[in-house]
Amino acid sequence: MESKARLRNLRISPTKVRLVTNMIKKDNSGRPMSVGAALGLLKFCSKGASRPVYKLLESAITNAEEQFSADIDELVIVNAFVDEGPTYKRYKPAAMGRATRIRKRTSHVTIIVAKEE
Repeated sequence: MESKARLRNLRISPTKVRLVTNMIKKDNSGRPMSVGAALGLLKFCSKGASRPVYKLLESAITNAEEQFSADIDELVIVNAFVDEGPTYKRYKPAAMGRATRIRKRTSHVTIIVAKEE
């Protein structure tokens, strides 16, 4: 039984969020990381995207507890991925009367947790 949580339109670039989600996907041996270990890793991570991903992982855990009465000790992260959201386009003054485009990127983050088999 899988449970998922989704965060849409996060105002952080997908490249920066992927660094954090790739960290919590698998442990050192290549197996899916347990939820408790991932929470500990995210709590002390210095990346800016770690706080929204931490809250999203907590939401996925709560969803799993509500849907199929799972205990936090038996949950693992099956998948965590980041998609690109809409890009906000802004303009900034440049030299000689020109304007340059600034792209403010957003992300859609999805975390899927399941009972360990």
